[in-house]
Amino acid sequence: MAGKRLNLVASDDPVLRKVAQRAGKSDAVADLVADLFATMAAEGGVGLAAPQVGRSVRLFVAGVGGPQAFVNPKIVGRSREQIMWEEGCLSLPRLLGDVQRPKRITVRATALDGKRIELKVDELLARVIQHELDHLDGILFPDRMKDLRKLRTISEDEWQSRFEKDAKLRNEEM
Repeated sequence: MAGKRLNLVASDDPVLRKVAQRAGKSDAVADLVADLFATMAAEGGVGLAAPQVGRSVRLFVAGVGGPQAFVNPKIVGRSREQIMWEEGCLSLPRLLGDVQRPKRITVRATALDGKRIELKVDELLARVIQHELDHLDGILFPDRMKDLRKLRTISEDEWQSRFEKDAKLRNEEM
Protein backbone atom coordinates (compact mmCIF):
# COMPACT_ATOMS: atom_id res chain seq x y z
CA MET A 1 0.00 0.00 0.00
CA ALA A 2 1.36 3.41 -0.95
CA GLY A 3 1.50 5.88 1.85
CA LYS A 4 0.60 9.52 1.86
CA ARG A 5 2.84 12.43 2.69
CA LEU A 6 2.21 13.79 6.17
CA ASN A 7 3.12 17.21 7.51
CA LEU A 8 6.14 17.51 9.77
CA VAL A 9 5.35 19.11 13.10
CA ALA A 10 6.92 22.44 14.01
CA SER A 11 10.21 22.27 15.91
CA ASP A 12 8.55 23.57 19.09
CA ASP A 13 5.70 21.02 19.06
CA PRO A 14 5.55 19.29 22.48
CA VAL A 15 5.26 15.84 20.83
CA LEU A 16 8.96 16.11 19.94
CA ARG A 17 9.83 16.25 23.66
CA LYS A 18 7.59 13.42 24.89
CA VAL A 19 8.51 9.79 25.36
CA ALA A 20 6.43 7.96 22.75
CA GLN A 21 4.00 5.18 23.69
CA ARG A 22 4.53 1.58 22.61
CA ALA A 23 2.99 0.75 19.26
CA GLY A 24 0.28 -1.89 19.25
CA LYS A 25 -0.47 -4.52 16.66
CA SER A 26 -2.85 -3.04 14.14
CA ASP A 27 -3.36 -2.05 10.56
CA ALA A 28 -2.92 1.53 11.73
CA VAL A 29 0.77 0.79 12.42
CA ALA A 30 1.30 -0.52 8.88
CA ASP A 31 -0.53 2.51 7.47
CA LEU A 32 1.62 4.88 9.53
CA VAL A 33 4.79 3.13 8.37
CA ALA A 34 3.71 3.56 4.73
CA ASP A 35 3.00 7.24 5.42
CA LEU A 36 6.39 7.68 7.12
CA PHE A 37 8.17 6.20 4.10
CA ALA A 38 6.23 8.49 1.75
CA THR A 39 6.99 11.52 3.92
CA MET A 40 10.66 10.63 4.31
CA ALA A 41 11.02 10.29 0.54
CA ALA A 42 9.19 13.56 -0.12
CA GLU A 43 11.33 15.42 2.42
CA GLY A 44 14.62 13.89 1.23
CA GLY A 45 15.51 12.31 4.57
CA VAL A 46 17.22 9.02 5.44
CA GLY A 47 15.06 8.33 8.51
CA LEU A 48 11.83 9.53 10.06
CA ALA A 49 10.20 8.86 13.43
CA ALA A 50 6.48 8.94 14.18
CA PRO A 51 6.73 11.91 16.60
CA GLN A 52 8.09 14.04 13.74
CA VAL A 53 4.65 13.81 12.11
CA GLY A 54 2.79 14.33 15.38
CA ARG A 55 2.25 10.69 16.36
CA SER A 56 3.54 9.70 19.79
CA VAL A 57 4.17 6.07 18.85
CA ARG A 58 7.41 4.09 19.17
CA LEU A 59 8.21 3.49 15.55
CA PHE A 60 10.46 4.88 12.87
CA VAL A 61 11.60 4.13 9.36
CA ALA A 62 15.06 4.22 7.81
CA GLY A 63 16.06 4.31 4.17
CA VAL A 64 19.76 3.52 4.56
CA GLY A 65 20.66 -0.01 3.53
CA GLY A 66 17.17 -0.54 2.10
CA PRO A 67 13.78 0.44 3.50
CA GLN A 68 13.29 -0.76 7.05
CA ALA A 69 10.63 -0.17 9.68
CA PHE A 70 11.39 -0.45 13.39
CA VAL A 71 8.42 -0.94 15.72
CA ASN A 72 9.07 -0.61 19.47
CA PRO A 73 12.85 -0.55 18.95
CA LYS A 74 15.46 -0.80 21.67
CA ILE A 75 19.24 -0.58 21.50
CA VAL A 76 20.61 -3.62 23.32
CA GLY A 77 24.30 -3.23 22.53
CA ARG A 78 26.74 -0.40 21.80
CA SER A 79 30.38 -0.42 20.78
CA ARG A 80 32.91 1.34 22.95
CA GLU A 81 34.24 2.99 19.83
CA GLN A 82 32.58 6.37 19.29
CA ILE A 83 32.55 8.51 16.17
CA MET A 84 31.77 12.17 15.67
CA TRP A 85 29.41 12.88 12.79
CA GLU A 86 27.60 15.95 11.60
CA GLU A 87 23.85 15.53 12.03
CA GLY A 88 20.86 17.41 10.77
CA CYS A 89 17.18 16.76 11.25
CA LEU A 90 13.99 17.27 9.28
CA SER A 91 12.45 18.61 12.51
CA LEU A 92 15.17 21.27 12.84
CA PRO A 93 15.64 22.48 9.27
CA ARG A 94 18.93 24.14 8.37
CA LEU A 95 20.60 23.28 11.70
CA LEU A 96 23.69 21.08 11.78
CA GLY A 97 25.92 19.94 14.58
CA ASP A 98 28.53 17.35 15.44
CA VAL A 99 27.27 14.53 17.63
CA GLN A 100 29.37 11.73 19.08
CA ARG A 101 27.69 8.33 19.10
CA PRO A 102 28.71 4.67 19.21
CA LYS A 103 30.01 3.47 15.85
CA ARG A 104 28.19 0.12 16.09
CA ILE A 105 24.96 -0.87 17.79
CA THR A 106 22.66 -3.83 18.17
CA VAL A 107 18.98 -3.00 17.89
CA ARG A 108 15.93 -5.14 18.66
CA ALA A 109 12.54 -4.31 17.26
CA THR A 110 9.41 -5.82 15.83
CA ALA A 111 8.97 -6.01 12.08
CA LEU A 112 5.66 -5.22 10.43
CA ASP A 113 4.93 -8.95 10.15
CA GLY A 114 5.09 -9.18 13.95
CA LYS A 115 8.42 -11.03 14.06
CA ARG A 116 11.15 -9.92 16.42
CA ILE A 117 14.31 -8.75 14.70
CA GLU A 118 17.79 -8.09 16.00
CA LEU A 119 20.30 -6.29 13.83
CA LYS A 120 23.96 -5.46 14.34
CA VAL A 121 24.69 -2.31 12.35
CA ASP A 122 27.43 0.26 12.02
CA GLU A 123 28.35 3.55 10.41
CA LEU A 124 25.49 5.51 8.81
CA LEU A 125 22.68 3.06 9.59
CA ALA A 126 23.77 2.92 13.24
CA ARG A 127 23.74 6.72 13.27
CA VAL A 128 20.27 6.93 11.72
CA ILE A 129 18.82 4.37 14.14
CA GLN A 130 20.26 6.16 17.17
CA HIS A 131 19.01 9.54 15.92
CA GLU A 132 15.49 8.27 15.21
CA LEU A 133 15.30 6.32 18.46
CA ASP A 134 16.19 9.54 20.26
CA HIS A 135 13.05 11.07 18.72
CA LEU A 136 11.03 8.31 20.41
CA ASP A 137 12.51 9.38 23.74
CA GLY A 138 11.90 13.11 23.27
CA ILE A 139 15.55 13.86 22.49
CA LEU A 140 16.74 16.09 19.63
CA PHE A 141 20.27 15.94 18.25
CA PRO A 142 21.41 19.27 19.83
CA ASP A 143 20.72 17.63 23.22
CA ARG A 144 23.56 15.22 22.38
CA MET A 145 26.06 17.90 21.40
CA LYS A 146 28.95 18.61 23.74
CA ASP A 147 29.20 22.25 22.70
CA LEU A 148 26.05 24.02 21.52
CA ARG A 149 28.17 26.94 20.34
CA LYS A 150 29.12 24.67 17.43
CA LEU A 151 25.50 24.29 16.32
CA ARG A 152 25.31 26.06 13.00
CA THR A 153 22.68 27.29 10.61
CA ILE A 154 23.17 26.78 6.89
CA SER A 155 21.54 28.49 3.93
CA GLU A 156 18.32 27.15 2.43
CA ASP A 157 20.25 26.27 -0.77
CA GLU A 158 22.84 24.22 1.14
CA TRP A 159 20.05 22.54 3.16
CA GLN A 160 18.22 21.53 -0.02
CA SER A 161 21.48 20.34 -1.59
CA ARG A 162 22.22 18.10 1.40
CA PHE A 163 18.77 16.53 1.31
CA GLU A 164 19.00 15.96 -2.43
CA LYS A 165 22.23 14.04 -1.77
CA ASP A 166 20.55 12.08 1.06
CA ALA A 167 17.59 11.26 -1.17
CA LYS A 168 19.94 10.03 -3.89
CA LEU A 169 21.80 7.86 -1.37
CA ARG A 170 18.54 6.48 0.00
CA ASN A 171 17.13 5.76 -3.47
CA GLU A 172 20.31 3.94 -4.54
CA GLU A 173 20.00 1.66 -1.50
CA MET A 174 16.26 0.97 -1.76
